[in-house]
Amino acid sequence: MNKKPESQFLGPEQRATAWERFGKDHFDVVVVGGGVVGSGIALDAATRGLKVALVEARDLASGTSSRSSKMFHGGLRYLEQLEFGLVREALRERELALSTLAPHLVKPLRFLYPLTHRGWERPYVAAGLVLYDTMGGAKSVPGQHHLSRHAALRLAPGLRRDSLIGGVSYYDTVVDDARHTMMVARTAAHYSAVIRTSTQVVGFLREADRFVGVKVRDSEDGRTGEIRAHVVINATGIWTDEVQALSHNRGRFHVRASKGVHIVVPRDRIVSDAAIILRTATSVLFVIPWGAHWIIGTTDTDWNLDLAHPAATRADIDYLLNRVNQVLVTPLNPGDIDGVYAGLRPLLAGESDSTSKLSREHAVARVAPGLVGIAGGKYTTYRVMAYDAVDEAAQDIPARVSPSITAKVPLLGADGYFALINQTVQLADAYGVHPYRIKHLLDRYGSLIDEVMAMADGKPELLQPIMDAPSYLQVEAVYAVAAEGALHLEDILARRTRISIEYSHRGANCAEQVARLVAPVLGWDNDEIDWEVRTYQARVAAEIRSQTQPDDESADALRIVAPEPRPEILEPVPLDT
Repeated sequence: MNKKPESQFLGPEQRATAWERFGKDHFDVVVVGGGVVGSGIALDAATRGLKVALVEARDLASGTSSRSSKMFHGGLRYLEQLEFGLVREALRERELALSTLAPHLVKPLRFLYPLTHRGWERPYVAAGLVLYDTMGGAKSVPGQHHLSRHAALRLAPGLRRDSLIGGVSYYDTVVDDARHTMMVARTAAHYSAVIRTSTQVVGFLREADRFVGVKVRDSEDGRTGEIRAHVVINATGIWTDEVQALSHNRGRFHVRASKGVHIVVPRDRIVSDAAIILRTATSVLFVIPWGAHWIIGTTDTDWNLDLAHPAATRADIDYLLNRVNQVLVTPLNPGDIDGVYAGLRPLLAGESDSTSKLSREHAVARVAPGLVGIAGGKYTTYRVMAYDAVDEAAQDIPARVSPSITAKVPLLGADGYFALINQTVQLADAYGVHPYRIKHLLDRYGSLIDEVMAMADGKPELLQPIMDAPSYLQVEAVYAVAAEGALHLEDILARRTRISIEYSHRGANCAEQVARLVAPVLGWDNDEIDWEVRTYQARVAAEIRSQTQPDDESADALRIVAPEPRPEILEPVPLDT
């Protein structure tokens, strides 16, 4: 099938066309949920030759898939839990992403594991890392390397001398999860999947005992419609139980939300040439380099409140500061924090607390004829989850379904990436920007860099930085709405870029400039520009206020008062819709 270069653009024109197609076409698969798993399912099904629709109530990666620890990793700590299959599977996926599928987005990252106990700890950690390496951890990245205390402190001078007796260096990977998810969805669109965000499932279509599609509602203007398909796949993560309830059909598993909070501090606050992994009483704490910042996290606590906007509390932030300050020469304080974000992990839960076993494994089930559910898992294994879900759905599709091929399908921007990295200086000369800008763009867009820069043809001012967020060029905001499916300021500032966590103003200071940049593409008038700016700034203010509260209930009460950028979204969806 011949494709125009812009065939994967997710912009206003494609959005209008998608709504029309939903009402006219019959699909093989309709995927509910635009996180990494839902987007991965759309890509898997589309590349098998199936006719695919994907709908997302908010934005691509607006839930869990934009709020992770930003690691595409094997899960070293799961070895301790004897989950060898999960680690092996994750390492295989990490290798694929690094070498073939997404080298522009998934990057190798050196870690320091500080040792704190003499005698038993070094051979214990070494044995775990040997397993990690032999399971596939040391293919595209170096294996473990043992360090004395002196060598470990040379690698991470910001650590207190009395906080370690030595260390082990090993490699894992880092990824911008929101951009990666968006690129999975765009790649699915490139292979003819029909992707539409701000499209909320409000009910199911049934014929006798079979599900034959979904009822949808536009989260922007309230229009309603239907999408007919042979099979519906519920890939909504933490919303699995809520969407399942709309089917009036008992699910096969339940999902429990676990809140994870991260803080973001400037890079100069911690002196280290490697990421750091610290043991805690119940889990681990990561200190991960992120551009000009460090990301520190995470917490792990039950969450039973608003699923769309989990709130970090003062207690969450204090826990992270207290734990990391135990090992730092120069302690961090709340004034050092530029950003905070909270996400919810969808953990599989049993039928009751007494018998439940929360797990990072995933589960897939044919809930009823024409309805498949999938939940659990971890970000790194999204592709495995996707092909498992499509395999399960195949029994409801009349035509023969080909095997999965996504292990051989690079994401958009991957092809030619390594050659372009070697041409950074030439590209900088051609576009008239500094080479470090080209490197930044290549690590966000890969070989799609020409598409991005083409948006500045005849508009050289777009190659200037955003005024209060100079890490990003103005053209990136325009490209976000023209090609990457962004519909609101929040989509641009929190997910297409990371301005909301990388600057202490959290995007509030540049909201108006960005709104005026994208207004011509999205058709906003001055009143709509003002509304978008006020709505985004209210979000920032509510988040900052919530982060001063002592507990989840009081933080949630402050966070949920901020207005929704999608004015017609239903929360919750009435069960009789």
